[in-house]
Amino acid sequence: MIIEYSLEDLPDVAKQIINGVASKILLFDASMGVGKTTLIKEICKQLGVTDVISSPTYSLVNEYENSTESIYHFDFYRIDNEEEAHDIGFEEYLDTDAWILIEWPEKVPNLLPEDTITLKIELLDNGKRVLTYLKDS
Repeated sequence: MIIEYSLEDLPDVAKQIINGVASKILLFDASMGVGKTTLIKEICKQLGVTDVISSPTYSLVNEYENSTESIYHFDFYRIDNEEEAHDIGFEEYLDTDAWILIEWPEKVPNLLPEDTITLKIELLDNGKRVLTYLKDS
């Protein structure tokens, strides 16, 4: 699926993602500054998170709760190797039924399960973004 959107469209885009993906493990593939964290914030908001949502760049993972489930937001930009993700118990998070939202998944390719969805985001010259869903297998 391909969606072209502006920042004003984020609530609808987030709802489409939540309702349209077969897996709760979402990998965000985009260059620095394209809007991964912004989209993740809106997904969390649409999932009912009322906490302040921020990038876990230094902590590696932020945990959020809604009324029924947990949402884990990972940012692996600053890790040097997969062992660092392993050390924080990354695989244990994957064994839950929680939403798992991962920025910079290319840093941990050998730790990712097969049942994931990649959301590729590209910035257009007009300031809009193009989101492409890719089912990983």
